[in-house]
Amino acid sequence: MKKLGILNSELSAVISQLGHTDQIVICDAGLPIPDFVTRIDLAVVPGLPSFADVVEAVLLEMQVEKAIVADELAVAQPPLLDQLKETLPDVQWESVSHESFKDLTKKAKAIIRTGECSPYANVILQSGVTF
Repeated sequence: MKKLGILNSELSAVISQLGHTDQIVICDAGLPIPDFVTRIDLAVVPGLPSFADVVEAVLLEMQVEKAIVADELAVAQPPLLDQLKETLPDVQWESVSHESFKDLTKKAKAIIRTGECSPYANVILQSGVTF
């Protein structure tokens, strides 16, 4: 049995297989997920697990160099955007339209669905290197 870190085997495997510039998406319960992208569905009930909890867990194991969010997040949920920026202080940030964000998800290695039920609680995390 794994002692530390992410216990979900699918999520742990995806993170361990990431190379430089590969991307994953952490999303709310409502983001459409393309059929051809690996879906890791963690949602149990509305709000569980939360978007913030999943981001924090992923960051225990993933080196991130860039984060992409939808422009609409800054308008709909400024506190969530602030929290994300505090959680990821040393990464490059990009903001795109929600439609562009959904198009970018098509290139992700995986999309991790949370139980979050608040609008635009989505982020694309781009893998960096530890050296």
